Parts: sequence; structure tokens; C-alpha cells
Amino acid sequence: MKERSKSSSVSNLPFILDIDDFKGDFSFDALFGNLVNGLLPSFQEEEEDSAVGHGIGGSDVLPHGQIRASSDASKLVQGLSAPLFPEVDALLSLFKDSCEELIDLRKQIDGRLYNLKKEVSTQDAKHRKMLTELEKGVDGLFDSFARLDSRISSVGQTAAKIGDHLQSADAQRETASQTIELIKYLMEFNSSPGDLMELSPLFSDDSRVAEATSVAQKLRSFAEEDISRAVPSVVGSATASRGLEVAVANLQEYCNELENRLLARFDAASQRRELSTMSECAKILSQFNRGTSAMQHYVATRPMFIDVEVMSSDTRLVLGDQGSQASPSNVARGLSSLYKEITDTVRKEAATIMAVFPSPNDVMSILVQRVLEQRVTALLDKLLVKPSLVNPPPVEEGGLLLYLRMLAVAYEKTQELARDLRAVGCGDLDVEGLTESLFSAHKDEYPEHEQASLRQLYQAKLEELLAESQKVSDSSGTIGRSKGASVASSHQQISVAVVTQFVRWNEEAISRCTLFSSQPAILASNVKAVFTCLLGQVSQYITNGLERARDSLTEAAALRERFVLGTVSRRVAAATASAAEAAAASGESSFRSFMVAVQRCGSSVAIVQQYFANSISRLLLPVDGAHAAACEEMATAMSSAEGAAHKGLQQCIETAMAEVERLLSAEQKATDYRSPDDGMASDHRPTNACTRVVSYLSRVLEAAFTALEGLNKQAFLTELGKRLHKGLLSHWQKFTFNPSGGLRLKRDITEYGEFVRSFNAPSVDEKFELLGILANVFIVAPESLSTLFEGSPSIKKDAQRFIQLREDYKSAKLASRLSSLWSSSS
Repeated sequence: MKERSKSSSVSNLPFILDIDDFKGDFSFDALFGNLVNGLLPSFQEEEEDSAVGHGIGGSDVLPHGQIRASSDASKLVQGLSAPLFPEVDALLSLFKDSCEELIDLRKQIDGRLYNLKKEVSTQDAKHRKMLTELEKGVDGLFDSFARLDSRISSVGQTAAKIGDHLQSADAQRETASQTIELIKYLMEFNSSPGDLMELSPLFSDDSRVAEATSVAQKLRSFAEEDISRAVPSVVGSATASRGLEVAVANLQEYCNELENRLLARFDAASQRRELSTMSECAKILSQFNRGTSAMQHYVATRPMFIDVEVMSSDTRLVLGDQGSQASPSNVARGLSSLYKEITDTVRKEAATIMAVFPSPNDVMSILVQRVLEQRVTALLDKLLVKPSLVNPPPVEEGGLLLYLRMLAVAYEKTQELARDLRAVGCGDLDVEGLTESLFSAHKDEYPEHEQASLRQLYQAKLEELLAESQKVSDSSGTIGRSKGASVASSHQQISVAVVTQFVRWNEEAISRCTLFSSQPAILASNVKAVFTCLLGQVSQYITNGLERARDSLTEAAALRERFVLGTVSRRVAAATASAAEAAAASGESSFRSFMVAVQRCGSSVAIVQQYFANSISRLLLPVDGAHAAACEEMATAMSSAEGAAHKGLQQCIETAMAEVERLLSAEQKATDYRSPDDGMASDHRPTNACTRVVSYLSRVLEAAFTALEGLNKQAFLTELGKRLHKGLLSHWQKFTFNPSGGLRLKRDITEYGEFVRSFNAPSVDEKFELLGILANVFIVAPESLSTLFEGSPSIKKDAQRFIQLREDYKSAKLASRLSSLWSSSS
């Protein structure tokens, strides 16, 4: 928009609009705002100039173009003044002109848009036509490329065939050339036997040793193959064959000489540590029998295989100085040090082998095999001297156990060496299998040696215990015979510590079984055999211990029989009382000793069972039937001990009852149950005999309560309670009872009943309760006897015997009175 001069007329267009004004973000509001803001100041200036020209004074011009008159003439001026915006008409005219111009511009733009659309449509049609033509051209081009590719492929195949033919022809030419050359060399070797002086320079030039080796190997291979195919059926063939044999002999001689020369050069380079020369020689020597001679020669010349001092040092390190007996712990430390040294040496040699030989794995295989077969085997032969089972070494010198421990240490450490050598590298060598073969002779007879060792240890332990017992027996020579026997017997008691030692020996043997036996079936067989040894040892040991304890009971019974009172007078009984007391003390001591033996027997069996559950079962379970067979073996082995324990417990009951009978006979007075002063108040205390019996049984049964448990304890106490009941019944048959005596008897029965209640045996409690009822036959009046057993008909038979013991049995004619009662019960 361009503004004209302010002095031009309002009727003329003050703005010129062109198409650039409508570009970008066009807004009519902005257009009209610009028009007003641009024209309004010019109109105001013209109005002010007009007002000044008419002489209007003393007035102010308002900011909106209005004139403010003075206060005196304001009304007159307001009435005569022009409109506030007199240029409205001019603006309207301007707007109309602008609208017309805008319409013209729109028409121009529409025209230009139409022309552009038409031009775009034309160009688009041309473009589409051009694309169609290009697509046709591209299709034709692809067809041309396909035909060209086909021709190129055909030409390439033809060229490849030609190349193959050329290559084949060249190979044939090369082969023919080499064959001619080889035939020429072969003729040189075929000249005369043993004549190697007239050979080509190739075979004598040290700088061309590799080439000479290759040629010689080819010639020998060709000649040997030809000889193997030749059939000497005609003279010509026979002659040819003999000629090639000369060549083969000369070639063999030359190859041997060349190989020796290379080995000498290899040795010289090895001493100077020239790895490049060694590698070159090893590469050439690999053509002779795949380099086996070079590999074996290198390994054989290692210092650890040829230095005698090395072997002596190995022996001193492991076995110590001569004349001293090596211990397994020292041998273990020595083997660890030695095997570490061997591993380090092999590791250093491996670095050289990797840098020198073209086939390092093969060399490492030979090296490791030589280490195990020579150095390790030489040491094991000195360390492991298999002992004789017929005349084993004495226990004082270590016995068979020392050999087994040495074998286990050597085997374990050598296995570790094999794993270390495998980590360093040993090619395709089965190093684990080779290690196993080193111990095969020892492992074949291992189970027999292990069982023989356990038997030797067991026998030595028994001899040690016997010597200790004999020593104690000798020291007690001044003691009385029975007391000395008791001391010796107590010293030979079953020891849980000894059984624990048996188990520890067996546990050590089982660990060796696990070490030496890799197959589950072999392991289970060896474990079962070793565990059976333990069962036999423990069974024999505890059975012998129980039998010794039984012998004490038997001796005490024999001593007791010497002082049986029988029917002798009181005066004779008093004379032998002290001897009887000594016999009783011996019996009580034997009772306690046997109970201790039974307790230790049970503890020993529990130790074996726990050991079986923790250590043996898991080794037998993988093999069908092995676990069940071992359980049956264990039950069979312990049956002998169970039998001895049962017999001994029966003897204990006999011993206890014998002492009870002695106490009753010695302490029970006739007046205890038939007091002469029957009219006086009865004594409510148990009799002295009852008190002594209960005190004795309480004292001796403390050992039984401690030693026995479970069903064994219940069966023992039940049997003892029944025997006590029977013995008391038999004892009371010797006395006569009046009513006050019956009350004392009932008090005794109550005391006995309270004591046996600690047995927790219901059948025994019932018997003593019935005894309490029976005692009433001595208390009630004769006329009440018939009603006494109405609630307990089962005791009528015992009641009949008891009633006959009443003091008034005859005087009250109880037999006739109760005859009807006895006849009804029968």
C-alpha cells in the first residue's frame, strides 16, 4: 500500500493496492484498521488548518478532531458546528473504490489460477506419457540384461571348462615333469646297493633338506607300492622288482641318515633354545613316520626322564630319609609337592612344544604318558609294597592299615595330578584311564586287604583289652576270690568307646571303598563286605561281654548255693549269716554289672544302627536288593547278642528272687502274723521282712530302670512281678495268721503293691490287688467268709489254701462250714 501526498484531494484515491498486499496472512480487519489509522491523522490536520483559517480562537482541539469552544460561545458553536466526522462520505467513496479494486483483483487471481490449472493438467498428461514410455524402455532394458546375463553365464561355463581342461593339462604336465624328475632321482638311487655318493646335489645340500626329504619320501612310497604290486611270474618282472628293491634299500638308508642328521640338528638347537630351528627341524621330521621319532626323541631327552638325581630326589621328598617309616600325612604332603613340581615342569614343556611341533597335542600325549608310566610308576613301586595276607606286617609296624592308608593317599593325589595334567593339555590321551591302570594290581585285591585289616585291628584290640584285664587281675591277687573275679569282670565290661572305635575303623574303610569303587554295583559289594566285618566284630564283642557278665551271675549263684539254709536250725543259720550276706552282695554286684552290660550293649547296637542309616544305606540303595540284604545281615548278627541278653536277664530275675527268698526266710518271724497279744492295738507298719525286700528290690532295680527301655523293660518287670507274686504266695504258706496278723499281712501286701505299681505292668497290679482281697480271709469272722468272694470267684482256689492258714481253722471247724462253698466252686 502506497500513500499519496497529504495535500491531494480526498476524492482522489490516497492508496494504491496491488497483488502483493494480498499475499501471506491476509485479513480484512487489518486492512481497514490500516486505512483508518493512515487517513485519520491527515483529516485532523486539514480540519485544524481550516479552523485556524476561519479565525476560531480560544478553543481547544479534541483528540478525536472535534473543537472545544470557550465557555462563553459554546452553545452557539454547538448549534452551528458541522458533523463530528464530516469525511464519512469520502471514506465511503474510498471503501467502494477499494471494493471494486478488490473485485478486479479477485478476477485477475481467478484467471491466473485457471491458467495455472490448465497448465498443470497439460504437464501432468505429458509426464504420464513420459512415464509410460520410460517403463516400456526399462522393460526392454531388463530383457536385454537377461539375454546378456545368459550369454555371460554360457561364456563363463565355457571358460570354466576350458580352465579345468587347462588346469588338468597343467597338472598333468606338472605331474609328468615331477614324475620325470622323480624317475631320474630313482635311477640314481637304483644304481648300486649302498652307493649314495653319486646322488644329485639336492640330497646333500643342507639348505634344501626339506625338499630332499619330500622327494625321498615320494620315491620310497612309489618304490614300495610298485614292489607290493609286482608279481614275479616272468623274468622281466623279477628283474624289475630286484631293481626297485635296490632303490628302496638305498632310499631307506638315505632317509635314516637324513633323519639322524635332522635329529642331531634338532638336539643342538634344543640345547641352545633356538625355537625357530627346532620348529623347522620338527616340521621336516614330521614327514618321517608322521614325526613320531622326533616326538619320542624330544620327550626321551627331557632331564626328568634321564637324570638319576631327579628320581632319587622324588623318593626322598615323598618317603623321607632311608630307615625312617613314612606316615600317610607326610606322604600326602610329599606327593602334593612332587606332583605340583611335575605339573609345573609339564606346563613349561607345553609352552616349548606348542612353539616347536606342528602337532603339539601328539607330543603332549607322549610326554604325559611318559610322566605317568616312568616317573610316577617308579615312585609308586617304592611307596606301595603289597603286604602278604598270610603273614601280614604286625600292628606295631602299621599293619595292613598303613598300606591301605598309603594306597588311598597315593591314589587320591595321583588322581589330582591326572586332573591337573588334563588341564595343562595331554592331547587325546586317556589320562584318567592310564592313572587307573597304575593302581589296577592294588585295586584287584583291595577288598581282601581291607577286610583282613579290620580283622587284624579287631584282634589287636581284643588282645590289648585282655592284657589290661590280666594286669588288673594280677594286681588284685590279694583280694578275695569272689571280689577279685568281680573286679576283673567289671574291667572287662562292654565299652561303648571300643565299639565306637570299631565303627570309626569301618567308616575309614568305607571312605576308601568309595574312593576306589566308581561303579555302583562294585561299590555296594565292597561296602557290604566291609560293613559285614563290623557287624561280626560288634556282635562278637558285645556277646562276649554279655557272656562274661552272665558268668558273674553264674558264679554268684554258685556261691549262693553254698549257703542255702534249708531246714537247719536258727543257730546254724546265724553262724552262716555273714557268708550269706557276702554271697548276696556278690549277686547284687553281678546284677548291676549285667544291667550295665545290657545298657552298653543297647548303646552299641544303636551306634551301629545310626552308622548304617547315615553312611551305609545311601551307598547300598542304588543296587537292587543290597540294602535289604544288609538289613537282614544286621538282624542275624545281633541275634546272638539278643540271646545272651535274654538268658542274662532271666538269671538276673533268678538272682533277685533268690535274694528275696533269703531275706524273707531270714527276716520273717512267725510272730509277725500271729501276735500273742492279739487283743492289743495292731501294728500298722509293714513287717521288717517286707521292708527289707522292698528296699533291696528298689536298690537293684535302679540299674534295670536305667539299662532297659521300651518293650524289653516292660517284659522284664512283668516277669519279675509275676515271680515276686508267686514267691510271696509260697512264702506265706509257711505261716499261721490271726486277725491282727492278717492286718499286718494286708499292710505288707499294700507295700508290695505300691512298689510293683512302678513297673507299669497292669497284669502284675491286678495280681497284687487280688492278694489284698485274699488277705481279708484272716480278718473277717468265720461266718462272713462265704460272702467274701462273691465278687471275685476267680480267687476261690487260692482263698481255700489261705483259709487253712487261719489260726482258728480247726477250732472254728471252717472246713465243714465252707465245704458247700468249695463244692460249688469246683
